[in-house]
Amino acid sequence: MAQPATPPIDAHRDRRTVLVLQGGGALGSYQAGVFEGLAEFGLTPDWVAGVSIGAINASLIVGNAPGHRVDKLRAFWSRITAPVALWPGVNLEAVRQAEQRLGALSAVLFGQPGFFRPRPPLEWLSHTPPVSFYDTSHLRATLEELVDFDRINAGPTRLSVGAVQVETGNMIYFDNTTTKLRPEHVMASGALPPGLSAVEIDGSAYWDGGLVSNTPLQYVTSDMPRRDSLVFQVDLFPARGKRPTNLDEVAERDKDIRYSSRTRTGTDASRDVHNQRRAVASFLDRLPAELQDDPAVKHLRAFSCPAQFDVAHLIYHPTEPQGAQKDFQFDRTTMERRWQKGLGDARHTLTVAPWKHPAPPEAGFRTFDVLSPARKQL
Repeated sequence: MAQPATPPIDAHRDRRTVLVLQGGGALGSYQAGVFEGLAEFGLTPDWVAGVSIGAINASLIVGNAPGHRVDKLRAFWSRITAPVALWPGVNLEAVRQAEQRLGALSAVLFGQPGFFRPRPPLEWLSHTPPVSFYDTSHLRATLEELVDFDRINAGPTRLSVGAVQVETGNMIYFDNTTTKLRPEHVMASGALPPGLSAVEIDGSAYWDGGLVSNTPLQYVTSDMPRRDSLVFQVDLFPARGKRPTNLDEVAERDKDIRYSSRTRTGTDASRDVHNQRRAVASFLDRLPAELQDDPAVKHLRAFSCPAQFDVAHLIYHPTEPQGAQKDFQFDRTTMERRWQKGLGDARHTLTVAPWKHPAPPEAGFRTFDVLSPARKQL
């Protein structure tokens, strides 16, 4: 695709580009397609933050040179969606209507290459039975092969991955600005129980960050010092959807609402608080000089913030119901369709680029969803 005549960002010199990636298992190939679209438009993120599968995609992006990132994402997704040797030789194209369910069933029964595999039956007969159904040692090998952790820890791109500390239930972000990241930090972010076991890091056990918050947007907006930012938030579960007509669609819609509600709540809270910060900053700048040293003014100054956040939502909206098992549908055909959907959505969003229009003085935090039917600012 030819480079656009006008870049999809403004000429704001100090404005950073942030990529926020939600959890969602097999749905994560949509994020890979979105990133390919960003790369086509010449956008290189300054910071990538992810949870669960978003953390894995984030590590593949930050842990490789810009010119190799799409190739490494492709290598990962091709590997984990390869046909499993134990699965009978079924031509999925011949049973196209059932291929997604077959892919999900294959993942449950046999695991996925380079990602996870069922624990051997003998492990369940031992004196210390497993605390998860699957073993993810193959994921460690995959990450070590496809991700350059020395590059991650050297920068210059920031990487943050979220996980939940099992003993406290607290959300923890492992960040390459404060922590030397290793494969286990990424694996911890995606250790969803009871399928996957907790990952131990420095004596503490961690589970999938999606148990507490499926999107790291609030972590990004609370970072200090706050800076003008263009944030691409890639969500895998849509808040809006059709009324279900059968039990499978009910289960899918239930899952969408559960995961998208946390994202929506977090986004709304970030917007409301930051707009208040911006209003306070504007008010304090209009106070006379003799009041600037007042203790109350100093307290408000610490709360205030004039930074501008523009958040572009890219939300995966499948064209047809996929069922509650969609986040573990790892068949190759479905992966490719999701990747292409993400690529197309990114191209459209970056072509429209509504964040290039000046923001009203009172709007310190804007959100955009050009993929919605209304195509309007939220």
